[in-house]
Amino acid sequence: MNSYDVAVIGSGPGGYVAAIRCAQLGMKTAIIEKYSTLGGTCLNVGCIPSKALLDSSHHYEDAIKHFEEHGIEIPGEIKVNLKQMIDRKQAVVDQTTGGIDFLMKKNKIDVYEGLGSFKDATHITIAGKETIEIEAKNTIIATGSKPSNLPFISIDKERIITSTEALKLTEIPKHLIVIGGGVIGLELGQVYKRLGAEVSVIEYMDRIIPTMDSGLSKELNKVLKKQKFQINISHKVKSVERKGDEVIVKANNKKGEEVEFKGDYCLVSVGRRPYTDGLNAEAAGVKLTDRGQVEVNEYLQTSASNIYAIGDVVKGAMLAHKAEEEGVFVAETIAGQKPHIDYNLIPGVVYTWPEVASVGKTEEQLKEAGVEYKTGSFPMRALGRSRASMDLDGFVKILADKTTDEILGVHMIGARAADMIAEAVVAMEFRASAEDVSRMSHAHPTFTEAIKEAALAATEDRALHI
Repeated sequence: MNSYDVAVIGSGPGGYVAAIRCAQLGMKTAIIEKYSTLGGTCLNVGCIPSKALLDSSHHYEDAIKHFEEHGIEIPGEIKVNLKQMIDRKQAVVDQTTGGIDFLMKKNKIDVYEGLGSFKDATHITIAGKETIEIEAKNTIIATGSKPSNLPFISIDKERIITSTEALKLTEIPKHLIVIGGGVIGLELGQVYKRLGAEVSVIEYMDRIIPTMDSGLSKELNKVLKKQKFQINISHKVKSVERKGDEVIVKANNKKGEEVEFKGDYCLVSVGRRPYTDGLNAEAAGVKLTDRGQVEVNEYLQTSASNIYAIGDVVKGAMLAHKAEEEGVFVAETIAGQKPHIDYNLIPGVVYTWPEVASVGKTEEQLKEAGVEYKTGSFPMRALGRSRASMDLDGFVKILADKTTDEILGVHMIGARAADMIAEAVVAMEFRASAEDVSRMSHAHPTFTEAIKEAALAATEDRALHI
């Protein structure tokens, strides 16, 4: 029987990063993955393939809507080759997961293919082509999450689908009904909207992206409506039924009246649930919460002291980069170091166009906590860079403490917001004031000048370009 200092169950961003950090710290490490490719949901059927399709569909939309204005004329009809688009996406996935294989070899991490389940707190059974057993002094559970569903919806993976199937459709929907106005639903909805589908979003809450600052929800709602999305908020879905190639969704609107939506595809994107199927956690003395999450303390340690859990399977935001931070944290904790994660400074991003990004507290949270704050906002359309690229939608908003001027939250929507948010994370990590950021030189012309201008606006309302 092979023995290890650390075994990691699950090879998503949390799991494979944890394994690499353990190996870097001199521990003999194994990683267990039930699928034939490493990388988990994120690399195989999540973050990476969805960004590939968002990018391809964005190129197509530019070609049919914006090239002419740029003085680019393409004779003949511009067509979508969906098969090629999906093939390219798969090539990106294959290259990326292959990169994880390389990293495992480079760091001398043993990879086991099969379903890992606890025999006891120090022994793991791996059911693959054959069943084997390994011993591990410490184990990191990184089994991730699966798409959630509503109890009355029967997902057939053909017409009533999850994000996994939406990434490999063989035709462009005529009318895609999206249940859930969160990150996944809006991103995949935008892919197919650009390619010619009619898209109807049905959201239970009173706004889309309901966990983000309400100013971002309002602006994204406005932009998506301009892009001809049908957005239906405060709608409670009651039934989803398939009749042949048609899907009928019935919901109650905010007045309690029944409304009906008919489409040829229905994407169910109502969040994700922690995945522990087959883990046999109880055999190791690992407790789960009522919500199916692995219960952990502040060190991400489970009820069994030598077993840790990270990522989507524990409490907190279900984000790949949060899982990575936790993976490093646990590896360093096992090694006897004293690492730290500030969960307030883990950014959230929506990869629609315009992109939406956020870090720190929202206005709603600050009001609820009774914190006195000031706000500085700057519209993207006032930037030279935005006009040059015709990306005029959006704004940057900075929330700062009214007394100390410390930045408490940064919320942005606009071109490249996903990349720009890192500046806000750095500033807040070093407890910068709005004035600190306002006095930093930002290259001109760039989208990031909006951050400087918003900081100026938060500092005595002195933005320069508005």
